[in-house]
Amino acid sequence: MEYRQLGTSDVKVSVIALGAWAIGGTMWGGQDESDAIAAIETAIDLGVTTIDTAAVYGFGLSEELIGKAIQGKRDKVQILTKYAMRWDKEEGQFGFEWTEPDGQTYKIYKNARKESVIWECEQSLKRLAIDCIDLFQCHCRDETTAVEETMEAIAQLLKDGKIRASGVSNFSVPEIEAANNAVPLASDQPSYSMLRRDIEADILPYCREHNIGVLAYSPLQGGLLTGKITEDYKFNQGDHRAKNRFFTPENVRKVNAFLDKIRPIADAHNATLGQLAISWTINRPGITAALVGARNSAQAAENAHAADIQLTAEQTSRIDELLLVQAENV
Repeated sequence: MEYRQLGTSDVKVSVIALGAWAIGGTMWGGQDESDAIAAIETAIDLGVTTIDTAAVYGFGLSEELIGKAIQGKRDKVQILTKYAMRWDKEEGQFGFEWTEPDGQTYKIYKNARKESVIWECEQSLKRLAIDCIDLFQCHCRDETTAVEETMEAIAQLLKDGKIRASGVSNFSVPEIEAANNAVPLASDQPSYSMLRRDIEADILPYCREHNIGVLAYSPLQGGLLTGKITEDYKFNQGDHRAKNRFFTPENVRKVNAFLDKIRPIADAHNATLGQLAISWTINRPGITAALVGARNSAQAAENAHAADIQLTAEQTSRIDELLLVQAENV
C-alpha cells in the first residue's frame, strides 16, 4: 500500500481509503453490523489505514461501527469524518428528505454555523470513541452561513486539538478558495470516476496549484464500474441507486459495453474490473486517494489489492481513448 501526504497537513493517507457511507445502511438498502465491522478490520489489516465517514451516514451509525472496529487500533488508522448535514435539527439550509423502508422520514439540513460545527465535532468524537479527528470536512456548502464563520469553528477546533486538519467536500473552486483563505485546507473531497470527470476542468487544477489534497469519492460510480450491475439488476428496498441516472437500463448497457473493451487490460493484471477502475483513479494527476466502499470483508480485500496494480503508459492511454468515446454515450 502506498501512503501520501494530505496537502500541507501532517496527515498521511493510504491511496485507497475505506469509504464508510454504505456500512451506515441508510440509502444503501441496509447493512449487517458484523459484516461492516469485518470489512473495516480486513481493510486495516491490508494497509487501508484511512477510513472516511460522516455524521449523517446511517444517522450516526457509520461512526459508531467504526468506533467499535478500531478499538485497540487507533494508532494504525486515520479517521476522516464530515459535518454540516444535520438530521436532528431543522435549522440552516434545507437539503433533502429521505424516507426509510420502514416509513420513517428524515429531513436533512445543511448547517455549517459555528456553534453547530463545534457541537457536531463533539458528537462525532463520542460516536467514534476517539479524542481527535484526523480530518474534519465540511460535507457540503451551507449557503445560509458565510464560509468565514464555518472556518472560525474549524480554527477553534484545531487550536483545541480536537481535529488535526480541515477539509471540504462538494465545494466549487470559489468556495474552496474562500475556505482555504480563512484556514489552510488539507483536502477537498469531490465525486470522481471514469464516468464522472468534470473536476478535471477546474477543481483538480486548482487543488494541484495550491497543494490541496484530493480525496475522490465514488470511484466505482456506486458499483457500476465493477461490471456486476446488469440492465435488469434489482436493488434492495431503500437503495438510492435505483433512481440514479447512471443506473438506467440504457446507461448500464452502455457502461458494460465499455467495460468489455477494457476487460483485457484487467485480465492482463489478473484483476477485476473494479480493481482496474480504482487503480486508474489513484494514478490520475492530482488525486491523492480514492475512497472506496466495502460492505463485507471480501469487498474490502478486493479493493485493497487494487493498489498492487501497475498500469503501463500504453494501457492507461488505451483506457483514456475509450473513455473519450464513452463520454459521448453516457
